[in-house]
Amino acid sequence: MDEMKWTALEAGRRIRAHEIGVEELTKACLDEIKKTNDTYHSFITICEQEAMAQAKKVQKGIDDGTLTSPLAGVPMAVKDNMCTKGIETTCASKILTGFRPFYSSTAVHRLEEAGAVILGKLNMDEFAMGSTSETSFYGPVVNPWGEQRSPGGSSGGSAAAVAAQQVFYTLGSDTGGSIRQPASFCGVTGLKPTYGAVSRYGLIAYASSLDQIGPVGKNVEDIAEVLHIISGHDPKDSTSVDAPAIKTVLTGDIQGMRIGIPKEYFGEGLQKDVKDRVLEAAKKLEELGAVVEEFSMPEIDYAIPTYYIIACAEASSNLSRFDGVKYGYAPTEYKDLTDLYYKARSQGFGMEVKRRIMIGAFVLSSGYYDAYYKKALQVKAVIKQSFDRAFEKFDCILSPTAPTTALRLGESLSDPLKMYLGDIYTVSVNLAGLPSLVVPCGFDCEGLPVGLQLTGKAFSESTLLNAGYAYQQATQYHKITPFAAGKEA
Repeated sequence: MDEMKWTALEAGRRIRAHEIGVEELTKACLDEIKKTNDTYHSFITICEQEAMAQAKKVQKGIDDGTLTSPLAGVPMAVKDNMCTKGIETTCASKILTGFRPFYSSTAVHRLEEAGAVILGKLNMDEFAMGSTSETSFYGPVVNPWGEQRSPGGSSGGSAAAVAAQQVFYTLGSDTGGSIRQPASFCGVTGLKPTYGAVSRYGLIAYASSLDQIGPVGKNVEDIAEVLHIISGHDPKDSTSVDAPAIKTVLTGDIQGMRIGIPKEYFGEGLQKDVKDRVLEAAKKLEELGAVVEEFSMPEIDYAIPTYYIIACAEASSNLSRFDGVKYGYAPTEYKDLTDLYYKARSQGFGMEVKRRIMIGAFVLSSGYYDAYYKKALQVKAVIKQSFDRAFEKFDCILSPTAPTTALRLGESLSDPLKMYLGDIYTVSVNLAGLPSLVVPCGFDCEGLPVGLQLTGKAFSESTLLNAGYAYQQATQYHKITPFAAGKEA
């Protein structure tokens, strides 16, 4: 019985049917992580003792009927920028070394209340700043699809752990594509929910107006169930929308669904294999009953500069709290308080984080605020309006997730501009606060996964999930693993 091949919901069904115990399944996952983590580096912290203790507690809750979630007892893992009570939370940065929060983020807490077993904290780009999961203080994550490929970022550990069959599902965060691009590169399913649909309480902020927690899993069914657990209003988060949890009934019926394809997304810079696979997916959705039509969305051309101005500005403000005084890393020798701040931040932050802090400080500085930050906010509103116009005609928008398949490690890290342009199809969604789903839709000529992105209007997660479910019911790409494809890291 190869437990690690199960989906999360299948694992939950087998637990409830007493075919396997929670402790047995948890141990199987931990054994797999210990066996493969030196290869993939998807975990920063492995919580063996805590996980086994939680597994025992959850099994008791399932047996006495107090835990009834379909995912009760199913092991999972959390991106290391979400607070976990008593478990080191580092954001993959030296400056948060040794930080153990006294509370858990709302999303994590809700999963624990539903009976999730947390196996550990997942590797990522430092403070979620990057598109390759190479800026981590703890070293890069390696894509299970092999040949020293990047898993994407910043939630590279979240996607790689699912693709490597170390866990059944994970939580990631998405500021400009950080769930969706890794899902595409690693051949798994990922969802960036509507801004405000999932509480950000306990998520260590990168860019507060753009960040959103979301699930990564093996298929749409698993993703829908995780979303149901973690979504819903949270009074601890002022940006949380006062709405119930998102419950999706997956029918697979997309007859008459109107799908728009922005022609600007299929121009220069898009890898031919990616373009072909995405358009083949559009054709499949058309065969399933959707109405697919091309349209123009020229405002998207301004998304990248707008995103990086706003994100870096907010990052420079959010990261000012890390000063070597309150928690985490502190230098041992310093002359005075100013010297303490200087040494803690210069030694504690990595190069990419420093770069974005400096960009953010510049665009917010006197004399440049109006020219850059204020203008970026105005363009953000224009981009949001362009999506609003599109959704007057379409139920969702179909596009590539990234212009290429998984890059080799080191290929874009030395060229920041190239790394930033890798987010060209994803950042506009965060600027508009919309939900977006990525599902595998095929492979390139080297056998690397390609991801299809479906974007909807605010709180249309159920529409997107149904479209993704219909596609996955009609295709097998989401079931193909790197091991079945004969790949080696």
